[in-house]
Amino acid sequence: MKYDAIIIGSGQGGNPLAYRLADVGWQVALIEKANVGGTCINTGCTPTKTMVHRAQIVHYARNAARWGVRAENVTADLPTIVAQKNNVVGSFRAGIKKKIGLHPNIHLYQGQARFTSAHQVQVGETLLESEKIFIDTGGRPIIPDIPGLDPANVFTNESMMELKELPEHLIVLGGGYIGLEFGQMFRRFGSRVTIIHNQAQIVPREDPEIAAELQKILEGEGIEFHLNVHATRLEYTKGSVKVSAAGAHEPMTISGSHLLVAVGRRPNTNDLGLDKAGVETDKFGFIRVNSRLETNVPGIWALGDVKGGPAFTHISYNDFQIIDANLTQGKNVTIENRIVPYCVFTDPQLGGVGVTEKEARAAGRKLKIGTIPMSHVARAIERDETAGLMKIIVDAANDRILGAAILGCEGGELVHVLYTLMLGNLPYTLLKGTVYIHPTLTEGFFALLDSVKPAD
Repeated sequence: MKYDAIIIGSGQGGNPLAYRLADVGWQVALIEKANVGGTCINTGCTPTKTMVHRAQIVHYARNAARWGVRAENVTADLPTIVAQKNNVVGSFRAGIKKKIGLHPNIHLYQGQARFTSAHQVQVGETLLESEKIFIDTGGRPIIPDIPGLDPANVFTNESMMELKELPEHLIVLGGGYIGLEFGQMFRRFGSRVTIIHNQAQIVPREDPEIAAELQKILEGEGIEFHLNVHATRLEYTKGSVKVSAAGAHEPMTISGSHLLVAVGRRPNTNDLGLDKAGVETDKFGFIRVNSRLETNVPGIWALGDVKGGPAFTHISYNDFQIIDANLTQGKNVTIENRIVPYCVFTDPQLGGVGVTEKEARAAGRKLKIGTIPMSHVARAIERDETAGLMKIIVDAANDRILGAAILGCEGGELVHVLYTLMLGNLPYTLLKGTVYIHPTLTEGFFALLDSVKPAD
């Protein structure tokens, strides 16, 4: 079977690309070996953030007295929460199937795709051909090589969301985005939580004061951290797991009921037969692409998590936008100088965009820095949610924003305001004379921008 395009993977880059190419008249083969929707809908953003929200509700209810409200005997009904999560995922998945079905020139193939040559892909007994092939196969959790580790007895972010009995004591390996979101979620559901991280700082990319404040907030909810240590051995007994760890301090042993592994993700490239196509990958298996997202083989592109770089759904979608602009609109758009906003969905959220202060200093930039605690924001005070801080990094030469971090309530929403200025290449001073609705969290930018001073 010959097609105008073959798309391997129906994730947040592959699906809109299929719709778009079909809309302009291409015959498209869309291949998916599991459920349509990719990581985001099935095991990533959609289910995780649904459950994070339920954990926030539990937290509010359990601490209702703080806001002058009486609530008693508050518990998390995990089976109901999991069922609600599954309903949301199911509805999103059904919506995608329906949309695919509305495009008669998209042909969905269910099964494992494997290249047999640079422009041929086998799915089951069917051989597909195209001069244009797009790889959007995403990634999966890394299971580390630790003595004693039994893959059948560890949880990943995917399997944790199927639990219907609350862990008594959850041990989390990894202090990155996933480990922190899940650690706080299950702590709020009622588990004891211990996080083991092999670096001196959680969320290592962030500036130290941001990471320290987030750790302080999570510790305030009862999460225990062990930093600069790594797991050296695991032992299992009935209903429990024992983690031996070593590092900067004396060796330790931590016993818990469940172990969540959140030490990173690897690309789904090992079973695609990329060697038959001649597609190059790096040492981790991520597909190498140029600035237009094309691989070393002309006519083969990669988009989304499988190519490495920021592993965010919105980046996958932007990858689609770039490929679409170049292929169907005759433009020349690249990923160079792409500004990336992101959010860690802890509570409070950590919204970020652009570079951190330490990255800007490493690049030799002359900077202006502004910071304020959320306790200086009227709306946060009124909500009694003053944990966190805002930070902005400015190029001292032209007053353009280089980056920002907002650790505070609705930080992921707030950071978009500063992101918009960055997109427009406008100076931060533009916002100093802006009219903000009172009282809103955004109004806190008054104090943030007034705090901007030349950095040492």
